[in-house]
Amino acid sequence: MNKIKIITFDLDDTFWDIESVIFKAEYETRNWIEKKINKKIEWGDLEDFLSYRKELIFKNPNLEWDISSLRKEIYRYKLSPILDKKHECEEIVTKAYDFFIDKRHDISFYDGVLECLEKLNKEYILGVLTNGNANIKKLNIDNFFKFHVSSFDVKSNKPDSGHFLRIFELNAGVKKEEVLHIGDHQKNDMLGAYELGIKHLWFNKKNDTWKQNFKKPNEFKNWNDCYKLIKDLNEK
Repeated sequence: MNKIKIITFDLDDTFWDIESVIFKAEYETRNWIEKKINKKIEWGDLEDFLSYRKELIFKNPNLEWDISSLRKEIYRYKLSPILDKKHECEEIVTKAYDFFIDKRHDISFYDGVLECLEKLNKEYILGVLTNGNANIKKLNIDNFFKFHVSSFDVKSNKPDSGHFLRIFELNAGVKKEEVLHIGDHQKNDMLGAYELGIKHLWFNKKNDTWKQNFKKPNEFKNWNDCYKLIKDLNEK
């Protein structure tokens, strides 16, 4: 059996909880915008946000994988009716996005993540496959990884094959049986890897029920258990 040589990881909800981070970042960014322009904005509720997001993606499908531009478009939509000068609007949009991104990186790693990466980095080639826009340099974990693939890089989102195929473009000669992908999402991570015959390990922190129509992969809920689990899998 082929031994694992490369391990790739999802980021959001795999290394840290993302929902609380995004909600806090969005809330603080909206407050920042209102203070900056000295006006209150009717932001609407979550349903309004999702509805307009869907509308934007329908008009420009590229925004589905270019989430940085998507967020700027949402800010632009809210600000353009309020600010008279276009250049003023664009300046606020850019600064608001930069503010949001800083807050978006204010994360707390799950217990055991950094220790696990430190061990694995000594024995395997590590990479990142993410649909998000987290910057591993901003998080000071770039030293663990040989490569980083985002949706913007491949112009698509997992579970589409783009992220996974890029592994082999960046690591010539590696076989699919020598790759292991780790992530939390049953479709984006597990299905995406499964469909290409790539080994996959499920981070199931919330003890979710397996809902896919293919065999449930090995799973773990605590990063302190991950290193040994991978060693065991590699020895079978």
